[in-house]
Amino acid sequence: MKALILLSSLGVIALLAEIFSFKKLMYPIVLLGLIGTFILNLSDWDTNQTYYNMMRYDNYAVAFSSVIIGIAFLWFLMSESFFKAADSMSDHYALILFALVGAVIMVSFVNMTMLFLGIEILSISMYVLAGSNKHDISSNESAFKYLIMGSFATGFLLFGVALIYGATGSFDLSEIKIFILSHQGNVAPIFYAGVLLMLVGMAFKVSAAPFHFWAPDVYQGAPTVITAFMATIVKTAAFAAFLRLFSNAFSNVSDSYAGIIAVMAAITLLVGNISAVLQTSTKRMLAYSSIAHAGYMLLALVAANSYSNSAILFYTAAYSIGSIGTFCILNLVANAKGNDTVEAFNGLGKTNPLLAFVMTLALLSLAGIPPTAGFFAKYYIFTAAFYSGYTGLVIIAVIASLIGVYYYFRLIIAMYFKDSTDEVPVDQNNHQLLLILVAVAIIALGLFPDFIIRLL
Repeated sequence: MKALILLSSLGVIALLAEIFSFKKLMYPIVLLGLIGTFILNLSDWDTNQTYYNMMRYDNYAVAFSSVIIGIAFLWFLMSESFFKAADSMSDHYALILFALVGAVIMVSFVNMTMLFLGIEILSISMYVLAGSNKHDISSNESAFKYLIMGSFATGFLLFGVALIYGATGSFDLSEIKIFILSHQGNVAPIFYAGVLLMLVGMAFKVSAAPFHFWAPDVYQGAPTVITAFMATIVKTAAFAAFLRLFSNAFSNVSDSYAGIIAVMAAITLLVGNISAVLQTSTKRMLAYSSIAHAGYMLLALVAANSYSNSAILFYTAAYSIGSIGTFCILNLVANAKGNDTVEAFNGLGKTNPLLAFVMTLALLSLAGIPPTAGFFAKYYIFTAAFYSGYTGLVIIAVIASLIGVYYYFRLIIAMYFKDSTDEVPVDQNNHQLLLILVAVAIIALGLFPDFIIRLL
Protein backbone atom coordinates (compact mmCIF):
# COMPACT_ATOMS: atom_id res chain seq x y z
CA MET A 1 0.00 0.00 0.00
CA LYS A 2 2.96 2.29 0.64
CA ALA A 3 3.95 1.80 -2.99
CA LEU A 4 0.51 2.93 -4.16
CA ILE A 5 0.64 6.09 -2.03
CA LEU A 6 4.16 7.02 -3.16
CA LEU A 7 3.41 6.42 -6.86
CA SER A 8 0.25 8.54 -6.58
CA SER A 9 2.26 11.30 -4.90
CA LEU A 10 4.85 11.21 -7.68
CA GLY A 11 2.03 11.50 -10.22
CA VAL A 12 0.65 14.59 -8.47
CA ILE A 13 4.16 16.13 -8.32
CA ALA A 14 4.49 15.52 -12.08
CA LEU A 15 1.24 17.41 -12.67
CA LEU A 16 2.69 20.40 -10.80
CA ALA A 17 6.06 20.30 -12.59
CA GLU A 18 4.91 22.33 -15.58
CA ILE A 19 3.14 24.93 -13.42
CA PHE A 20 6.09 25.52 -11.08
CA SER A 21 8.78 25.10 -13.77
CA PHE A 22 10.75 22.17 -12.42
CA LYS A 23 10.11 19.81 -15.33
CA LYS A 24 13.87 19.29 -15.86
CA LEU A 25 14.13 17.85 -12.34
CA MET A 26 11.36 15.31 -12.88
CA TYR A 27 13.56 12.64 -14.46
CA PRO A 28 15.90 12.20 -11.46
CA ILE A 29 12.96 12.68 -9.07
CA VAL A 30 11.07 9.82 -10.74
CA LEU A 31 14.10 7.49 -10.76
CA LEU A 32 14.79 8.14 -7.07
CA GLY A 33 11.07 7.86 -6.34
CA LEU A 34 10.89 4.43 -8.01
CA ILE A 35 13.89 3.21 -6.00
CA GLY A 36 12.20 4.40 -2.81
CA THR A 37 8.89 2.85 -3.89
CA PHE A 38 10.59 -0.50 -4.56
CA ILE A 39 12.15 -0.51 -1.07
CA LEU A 40 8.92 0.54 0.66
CA ASN A 41 7.01 -2.06 -1.33
CA LEU A 42 9.30 -4.84 -0.08
CA SER A 43 8.75 -3.65 3.50
CA ASP A 44 5.13 -4.81 3.14
CA TRP A 45 6.24 -8.44 2.72
CA ASP A 46 4.34 -10.81 5.04
CA THR A 47 2.03 -8.03 6.27
CA ASN A 48 -1.05 -9.38 4.43
CA GLN A 49 -3.12 -6.27 5.09
CA THR A 50 -6.63 -5.74 3.71
CA TYR A 51 -7.90 -2.20 3.13
CA TYR A 52 -11.68 -1.71 3.47
CA ASN A 53 -12.27 -5.11 1.81
CA MET A 54 -11.21 -3.51 -1.47
CA MET A 55 -7.48 -4.26 -1.73
CA ARG A 56 -5.24 -6.86 -0.09
CA TYR A 57 -1.53 -6.27 0.07
CA ASP A 58 -0.40 -9.87 0.51
CA ASN A 59 2.81 -11.46 -0.74
CA TYR A 60 1.21 -12.02 -4.15
CA ALA A 61 0.57 -8.28 -4.53
CA VAL A 62 4.00 -7.33 -3.16
CA ALA A 63 5.79 -9.74 -5.53
CA PHE A 64 4.00 -8.58 -8.67
CA SER A 65 4.21 -4.92 -7.61
CA SER A 66 7.98 -5.36 -7.17
CA VAL A 67 8.27 -6.74 -10.70
CA ILE A 68 6.19 -3.85 -12.08
CA ILE A 69 8.21 -1.20 -10.22
CA GLY A 70 11.54 -2.81 -11.14
CA ILE A 71 10.59 -2.98 -14.82
CA ALA A 72 9.32 0.62 -14.64
CA PHE A 73 12.77 1.71 -13.40
CA LEU A 74 14.43 -0.03 -16.37
CA TRP A 75 11.81 1.49 -18.67
CA PHE A 76 12.59 5.02 -17.48
CA LEU A 77 16.30 4.39 -18.10
CA MET A 78 15.34 3.41 -21.64
CA SER A 79 13.02 6.36 -22.19
CA GLU A 80 15.07 9.40 -21.20
CA SER A 81 15.01 10.82 -24.73
CA PHE A 82 11.20 10.47 -24.85
CA PHE A 83 10.81 12.79 -21.88
CA LYS A 84 13.49 15.22 -23.05
CA ALA A 85 11.99 15.66 -26.53
CA ALA A 86 10.98 19.21 -27.43
CA ASP A 87 7.26 18.41 -27.59
CA SER A 88 7.24 16.34 -24.39
CA MET A 89 5.26 17.72 -21.46
CA SER A 90 5.40 16.85 -17.79
CA ASP A 91 1.97 15.31 -18.37
CA HIS A 92 3.79 12.34 -19.89
CA TYR A 93 5.43 11.66 -16.52
CA ALA A 94 2.05 11.92 -14.81
CA LEU A 95 0.36 9.57 -17.28
CA ILE A 96 3.07 6.92 -16.86
CA LEU A 97 3.05 7.21 -13.07
CA PHE A 98 -0.74 6.98 -12.87
CA ALA A 99 -0.60 4.00 -15.23
CA LEU A 100 1.70 2.38 -12.65
CA VAL A 101 -0.87 3.22 -9.96
CA GLY A 102 -3.49 1.38 -12.00
CA ALA A 103 -1.12 -1.57 -12.41
CA VAL A 104 -0.54 -1.84 -8.64
CA ILE A 105 -4.30 -1.72 -8.01
CA MET A 106 -4.80 -4.52 -10.54
CA VAL A 107 -2.41 -6.87 -8.72
CA SER A 108 -3.88 -6.20 -5.25
CA PHE A 109 -7.67 -5.95 -5.71
CA VAL A 110 -10.09 -8.19 -3.80
CA ASN A 111 -13.22 -6.41 -5.04
CA MET A 112 -14.26 -6.27 -8.68
CA THR A 113 -14.91 -2.54 -8.34
CA MET A 114 -11.18 -2.03 -7.74
CA LEU A 115 -10.35 -4.31 -10.67
CA PHE A 116 -12.38 -2.05 -12.95
CA LEU A 117 -10.80 1.12 -11.51
CA GLY A 118 -7.29 -0.30 -11.86
CA ILE A 119 -7.88 -1.34 -15.47
CA GLU A 120 -9.35 2.03 -16.41
CA ILE A 121 -6.66 4.10 -14.67
CA LEU A 122 -4.06 2.09 -16.57
CA SER A 123 -5.91 1.96 -19.88
CA ILE A 124 -6.90 5.63 -20.14
CA SER A 125 -3.28 6.65 -19.60
CA MET A 126 -2.17 4.26 -22.32
CA TYR A 127 -4.81 5.48 -24.80
CA VAL A 128 -3.31 8.98 -24.54
CA LEU A 129 0.32 7.84 -24.58
CA ALA A 130 -0.19 5.62 -27.64
CA GLY A 131 -1.05 8.81 -29.57
CA SER A 132 1.61 10.98 -27.89
CA ASN A 133 3.53 11.38 -31.15
CA LYS A 134 0.99 13.89 -32.43
CA HIS A 135 2.82 14.54 -35.72
CA ASP A 136 2.76 10.86 -36.75
CA ILE A 137 -0.51 9.68 -38.29
CA SER A 138 0.25 6.04 -37.39
CA SER A 139 0.53 7.06 -33.71
CA ASN A 140 -2.84 8.81 -33.94
CA GLU A 141 -4.33 5.74 -35.59
CA SER A 142 -2.81 3.55 -32.88
CA ALA A 143 -4.45 5.60 -30.12
CA PHE A 144 -7.80 5.61 -31.90
CA LYS A 145 -7.83 1.83 -32.41
CA TYR A 146 -6.71 1.21 -28.84
CA LEU A 147 -9.42 3.51 -27.46
CA ILE A 148 -12.23 1.99 -29.54
CA MET A 149 -11.25 -1.63 -29.00
CA GLY A 150 -10.34 -1.07 -25.36
CA SER A 151 -13.71 0.56 -24.65
CA PHE A 152 -15.47 -2.31 -26.40
CA ALA A 153 -13.61 -4.86 -24.25
CA THR A 154 -14.37 -2.87 -21.10
CA GLY A 155 -18.06 -3.15 -22.00
CA PHE A 156 -17.75 -6.96 -21.97
CA LEU A 157 -15.92 -6.81 -18.63
CA LEU A 158 -18.52 -4.55 -17.00
CA PHE A 159 -21.43 -6.58 -18.35
CA GLY A 160 -19.78 -9.67 -16.86
CA VAL A 161 -19.34 -7.94 -13.50
CA ALA A 162 -23.02 -6.90 -13.54
CA LEU A 163 -24.21 -10.46 -14.24
CA ILE A 164 -22.00 -11.90 -11.52
CA TYR A 165 -23.28 -9.32 -9.05
CA GLY A 166 -26.82 -10.13 -10.09
CA ALA A 167 -26.25 -13.83 -9.42
CA THR A 168 -24.23 -13.57 -6.17
CA GLY A 169 -25.15 -10.16 -4.72
CA SER A 170 -21.50 -9.20 -4.17
CA PHE A 171 -18.42 -7.72 -5.85
CA ASP A 172 -16.09 -9.21 -3.21
CA LEU A 173 -13.98 -12.14 -4.45
CA SER A 174 -14.15 -14.04 -1.14
CA GLU A 175 -17.93 -13.66 -0.87
CA ILE A 176 -18.37 -14.80 -4.48
CA LYS A 177 -16.28 -17.89 -3.74
CA ILE A 178 -18.32 -18.63 -0.59
CA PHE A 179 -21.54 -18.20 -2.55
CA ILE A 180 -20.40 -20.73 -5.16
CA LEU A 181 -19.43 -23.24 -2.45
CA SER A 182 -22.75 -22.87 -0.66
CA HIS A 183 -24.80 -23.15 -3.87
CA GLN A 184 -22.93 -25.92 -5.66
CA GLY A 185 -24.96 -27.19 -8.58
CA ASN A 186 -27.53 -24.46 -8.05
CA VAL A 187 -25.81 -21.31 -9.36
CA ALA A 188 -27.89 -19.20 -11.74
CA PRO A 189 -26.94 -19.50 -15.44
CA ILE A 190 -26.32 -15.74 -15.63
CA PHE A 191 -23.34 -16.29 -13.32
CA TYR A 192 -21.62 -18.49 -15.89
CA ALA A 193 -22.47 -15.99 -18.61
CA GLY A 194 -20.83 -13.31 -16.46
CA VAL A 195 -17.68 -15.40 -16.03
CA LEU A 196 -17.39 -15.89 -19.79
CA LEU A 197 -17.90 -12.17 -20.46
CA MET A 198 -15.19 -11.30 -17.94
CA LEU A 199 -12.97 -13.90 -19.58
CA VAL A 200 -13.42 -12.11 -22.92
CA GLY A 201 -12.63 -8.74 -21.33
CA MET A 202 -9.47 -10.00 -19.63
CA ALA A 203 -8.37 -11.88 -22.77
CA PHE A 204 -8.43 -8.58 -24.63
CA LYS A 205 -6.28 -6.91 -21.97
CA VAL A 206 -3.59 -9.63 -22.28
CA SER A 207 -3.95 -9.71 -26.11
CA ALA A 208 -4.88 -13.39 -26.24
CA ALA A 209 -6.27 -14.80 -29.50
CA PRO A 210 -8.88 -14.41 -30.89
CA PHE A 211 -9.01 -11.03 -29.11
CA HIS A 212 -5.53 -9.96 -30.20
CA PHE A 213 -6.28 -8.11 -33.45
CA TRP A 214 -5.71 -4.68 -31.91
CA ALA A 215 -2.20 -5.44 -30.64
CA PRO A 216 -0.03 -5.49 -33.83
CA ASP A 217 -1.40 -2.18 -35.17
CA VAL A 218 -1.36 -0.45 -31.79
CA TYR A 219 2.14 -1.70 -30.94
CA GLN A 220 3.49 -0.68 -34.34
CA GLY A 221 1.91 2.77 -34.43
CA ALA A 222 2.68 3.87 -30.88
CA PRO A 223 6.09 5.38 -30.03
CA THR A 224 8.53 2.51 -29.43
CA VAL A 225 9.05 3.36 -25.76
CA ILE A 226 5.27 3.29 -25.18
CA THR A 227 5.07 -0.04 -27.02
CA ALA A 228 7.70 -1.36 -24.62
CA PHE A 229 5.58 -0.20 -21.67
CA MET A 230 2.48 -1.90 -23.06
CA ALA A 231 4.32 -5.13 -23.81
CA THR A 232 5.83 -5.40 -20.32
CA ILE A 233 4.15 -3.52 -17.47
CA VAL A 234 0.62 -3.55 -18.89
CA LYS A 235 0.83 -7.26 -19.73
CA THR A 236 2.29 -8.12 -16.30
CA ALA A 237 -0.48 -6.26 -14.46
CA ALA A 238 -3.18 -7.77 -16.69
CA PHE A 239 -2.00 -11.34 -16.13
CA ALA A 240 -1.63 -10.82 -12.38
CA ALA A 241 -5.21 -9.53 -12.26
CA PHE A 242 -6.43 -12.34 -14.55
CA LEU A 243 -4.85 -14.98 -12.32
CA ARG A 244 -6.04 -13.36 -9.08
CA LEU A 245 -9.63 -13.16 -10.33
CA PHE A 246 -9.96 -16.66 -11.77
CA SER A 247 -7.87 -18.55 -9.20
CA ASN A 248 -9.71 -16.94 -6.28
CA ALA A 249 -13.32 -16.10 -7.07
CA PHE A 250 -14.02 -18.61 -9.86
CA SER A 251 -11.75 -21.52 -8.94
CA ASN A 252 -14.67 -23.76 -7.92
CA VAL A 253 -16.32 -23.44 -11.32
CA SER A 254 -13.13 -23.91 -13.35
CA ASP A 255 -14.75 -26.74 -15.31
CA SER A 256 -16.93 -24.15 -17.04
CA TYR A 257 -14.04 -22.16 -18.48
CA ALA A 258 -10.82 -24.24 -18.31
CA GLY A 259 -11.42 -25.80 -21.73
CA ILE A 260 -12.03 -22.37 -23.27
CA ILE A 261 -8.77 -20.98 -21.85
CA ALA A 262 -6.91 -24.09 -23.05
CA VAL A 263 -8.18 -23.60 -26.62
CA MET A 264 -7.43 -19.89 -26.37
CA ALA A 265 -3.88 -20.66 -25.24
CA ALA A 266 -3.27 -23.04 -28.15
CA ILE A 267 -4.62 -20.57 -30.73
CA THR A 268 -2.63 -17.71 -29.20
CA LEU A 269 0.61 -19.70 -29.28
CA LEU A 270 0.22 -20.72 -32.90
CA VAL A 271 -1.19 -17.45 -34.27
CA GLY A 272 1.39 -15.33 -32.44
CA ASN A 273 4.43 -17.34 -33.48
CA ILE A 274 3.38 -18.12 -37.05
CA SER A 275 2.38 -14.50 -37.71
CA ALA A 276 5.70 -13.27 -36.28
CA VAL A 277 7.58 -15.38 -38.83
CA LEU A 278 5.85 -13.53 -41.68
CA GLN A 279 6.79 -10.01 -40.53
CA THR A 280 9.50 -7.84 -42.08
CA SER A 281 9.11 -5.06 -39.49
CA THR A 282 10.98 -5.94 -36.30
CA LYS A 283 8.56 -3.90 -34.18
CA ARG A 284 5.56 -5.74 -35.63
CA MET A 285 7.39 -9.04 -35.19
CA LEU A 286 7.88 -8.24 -31.49
CA ALA A 287 4.17 -7.36 -31.28
CA TYR A 288 3.20 -10.83 -32.50
CA SER A 289 5.89 -12.27 -30.23
CA SER A 290 4.17 -10.52 -27.31
CA ILE A 291 0.90 -12.20 -28.32
CA ALA A 292 2.67 -15.56 -28.37
CA HIS A 293 4.08 -15.00 -24.88
CA ALA A 294 0.55 -14.35 -23.64
CA GLY A 295 -0.21 -17.88 -24.84
CA TYR A 296 2.56 -19.34 -22.69
CA MET A 297 1.27 -17.53 -19.60
CA LEU A 298 -2.25 -18.79 -20.31
CA LEU A 299 -0.87 -22.30 -19.79
CA ALA A 300 -0.16 -21.52 -16.13
CA LEU A 301 -3.59 -19.90 -15.80
CA VAL A 302 -5.43 -22.94 -17.13
CA ALA A 303 -3.27 -25.26 -14.98
CA ALA A 304 -4.60 -23.56 -11.80
CA ASN A 305 -2.33 -25.42 -9.39
CA SER A 306 0.26 -24.58 -6.74
CA TYR A 307 2.86 -23.86 -9.45
CA SER A 308 0.77 -21.26 -11.31
CA ASN A 309 1.44 -18.15 -9.21
CA SER A 310 5.20 -18.64 -9.14
CA ALA A 311 5.34 -19.67 -12.80
CA ILE A 312 3.56 -16.51 -14.01
CA LEU A 313 5.56 -14.29 -11.63
CA PHE A 314 8.85 -15.63 -12.96
CA TYR A 315 7.65 -15.57 -16.57
CA THR A 316 6.51 -11.95 -16.41
CA ALA A 317 9.84 -10.92 -14.86
CA ALA A 318 11.96 -12.80 -17.41
CA TYR A 319 9.82 -11.78 -20.38
CA SER A 320 9.67 -8.12 -19.34
CA ILE A 321 13.43 -7.81 -18.86
CA GLY A 322 14.09 -9.39 -22.26
CA SER A 323 11.48 -7.18 -23.92
CA ILE A 324 12.88 -3.97 -22.40
CA GLY A 325 16.28 -4.91 -23.85
CA THR A 326 14.95 -5.68 -27.32
CA PHE A 327 12.74 -2.59 -27.56
CA CYS A 328 15.54 -0.33 -26.30
CA ILE A 329 17.96 -1.56 -28.96
CA LEU A 330 15.22 -1.55 -31.63
CA ASN A 331 14.53 2.10 -30.79
CA LEU A 332 18.22 3.02 -31.11
CA VAL A 333 18.64 1.15 -34.41
CA ALA A 334 15.39 2.47 -35.92
CA ASN A 335 16.26 6.07 -35.00
CA ALA A 336 19.70 5.70 -36.57
CA LYS A 337 18.74 3.78 -39.72
CA GLY A 338 15.32 5.32 -40.32
CA ASN A 339 13.52 1.95 -40.43
CA ASP A 340 12.89 -1.08 -38.22
CA THR A 341 13.29 -3.91 -40.72
CA VAL A 342 15.44 -6.94 -39.98
CA GLU A 343 17.98 -5.62 -42.52
CA ALA A 344 18.54 -2.57 -40.30
CA PHE A 345 20.34 -4.90 -37.86
CA ASN A 346 22.79 -6.19 -40.48
CA GLY A 347 26.38 -6.03 -39.22
CA LEU A 348 25.45 -4.67 -35.78
CA GLY A 349 27.80 -7.22 -34.17
CA LYS A 350 30.80 -5.50 -35.80
CA THR A 351 29.73 -1.87 -35.49
CA ASN A 352 28.15 -2.01 -31.99
CA PRO A 353 29.29 -5.15 -30.12
CA LEU A 354 27.55 -4.19 -26.84
CA LEU A 355 24.19 -3.60 -28.52
CA ALA A 356 24.47 -6.84 -30.47
CA PHE A 357 25.51 -8.84 -27.40
CA VAL A 358 22.62 -7.59 -25.23
CA MET A 359 20.16 -7.99 -28.11
CA THR A 360 21.34 -11.57 -28.58
CA LEU A 361 20.96 -12.33 -24.87
CA ALA A 362 17.47 -10.82 -24.83
CA LEU A 363 16.39 -12.72 -27.94
CA LEU A 364 17.79 -16.00 -26.58
CA SER A 365 15.83 -15.40 -23.37
CA LEU A 366 12.61 -14.70 -25.27
CA ALA A 367 13.21 -17.86 -27.30
CA GLY A 368 13.75 -19.90 -24.11
CA ILE A 369 17.35 -20.94 -24.76
CA PRO A 370 19.43 -21.97 -21.69
CA PRO A 371 21.05 -20.65 -19.56
CA THR A 372 18.99 -17.47 -19.89
CA ALA A 373 16.01 -16.50 -17.71
CA GLY A 374 13.57 -17.34 -20.49
CA PHE A 375 14.51 -21.02 -20.44
CA PHE A 376 13.43 -21.50 -16.84
CA ALA A 377 10.41 -19.25 -17.38
CA LYS A 378 9.10 -21.65 -20.01
CA TYR A 379 10.20 -24.68 -17.98
CA TYR A 380 8.10 -23.64 -14.99
CA ILE A 381 5.11 -22.78 -17.20
CA PHE A 382 5.30 -26.16 -18.96
CA THR A 383 5.70 -27.94 -15.61
CA ALA A 384 2.58 -26.27 -14.20
CA ALA A 385 0.54 -27.31 -17.25
CA PHE A 386 1.97 -30.81 -17.33
CA TYR A 387 1.12 -31.55 -13.68
CA SER A 388 -2.49 -30.52 -14.33
CA GLY A 389 -2.75 -33.02 -17.17
CA TYR A 390 -2.48 -30.65 -20.16
CA THR A 391 0.17 -32.71 -21.93
CA GLY A 392 -1.22 -31.98 -25.40
CA LEU A 393 -1.15 -28.26 -24.69
CA VAL A 394 2.48 -28.51 -23.56
CA ILE A 395 3.38 -30.28 -26.83
CA ILE A 396 1.72 -27.45 -28.82
CA ALA A 397 3.67 -24.93 -26.72
CA VAL A 398 6.97 -26.71 -27.42
CA ILE A 399 6.24 -26.71 -31.17
CA ALA A 400 5.33 -23.01 -30.96
CA SER A 401 8.62 -22.35 -29.14
CA LEU A 402 10.55 -23.99 -31.99
CA ILE A 403 8.77 -21.69 -34.44
CA GLY A 404 9.74 -18.76 -32.23
CA VAL A 405 13.40 -19.74 -32.37
CA TYR A 406 13.33 -19.18 -36.14
CA TYR A 407 12.34 -15.52 -36.12
CA TYR A 408 14.46 -14.64 -33.09
CA PHE A 409 17.53 -16.23 -34.69
CA ARG A 410 16.81 -14.36 -37.92
CA LEU A 411 17.77 -11.17 -36.09
CA ILE A 412 20.84 -12.77 -34.51
CA ILE A 413 22.01 -13.98 -37.92
CA ALA A 414 21.51 -10.50 -39.36
CA MET A 415 23.65 -8.95 -36.60
CA TYR A 416 26.59 -11.35 -36.83
CA PHE A 417 26.58 -12.98 -40.25
CA LYS A 418 25.45 -10.25 -42.63
CA ASP A 419 27.28 -7.13 -43.73
CA SER A 420 25.85 -3.71 -43.01
CA THR A 421 24.38 -1.96 -46.04
CA ASP A 422 25.33 1.48 -44.69
CA GLU A 423 27.84 3.08 -42.36
CA VAL A 424 25.34 4.96 -40.20
CA PRO A 425 26.47 4.68 -36.54
CA VAL A 426 24.01 3.64 -33.86
CA ASP A 427 24.31 5.91 -30.83
CA GLN A 428 24.18 3.96 -27.57
CA ASN A 429 25.09 6.87 -25.30
CA ASN A 430 23.09 7.13 -22.06
CA HIS A 431 21.94 3.52 -22.40
CA GLN A 432 25.02 1.59 -21.27
CA LEU A 433 23.73 1.25 -17.70
CA LEU A 434 20.40 -0.14 -18.89
CA LEU A 435 22.06 -2.57 -21.30
CA ILE A 436 24.37 -3.86 -18.57
CA LEU A 437 21.51 -4.23 -16.07
CA VAL A 438 19.42 -6.13 -18.62
CA ALA A 439 22.29 -8.48 -19.49
CA VAL A 440 23.10 -9.16 -15.83
CA ALA A 441 19.43 -9.74 -14.94
CA ILE A 442 18.90 -12.20 -17.82
CA ILE A 443 21.95 -14.24 -16.84
CA ALA A 444 21.35 -14.00 -13.07
CA LEU A 445 17.73 -15.18 -13.31
CA GLY A 446 18.85 -17.96 -15.63
CA LEU A 447 21.48 -19.16 -13.16
CA PHE A 448 19.48 -18.56 -9.96
CA PRO A 449 15.78 -18.93 -10.84
CA ASP A 450 14.87 -20.02 -7.30
CA PHE A 451 15.40 -16.44 -6.13
CA ILE A 452 11.99 -15.54 -7.58
CA ILE A 453 10.27 -18.89 -8.01
CA ARG A 454 10.24 -19.62 -4.25
CA LEU A 455 8.66 -16.27 -3.34
CA LEU A 456 5.09 -17.54 -3.84
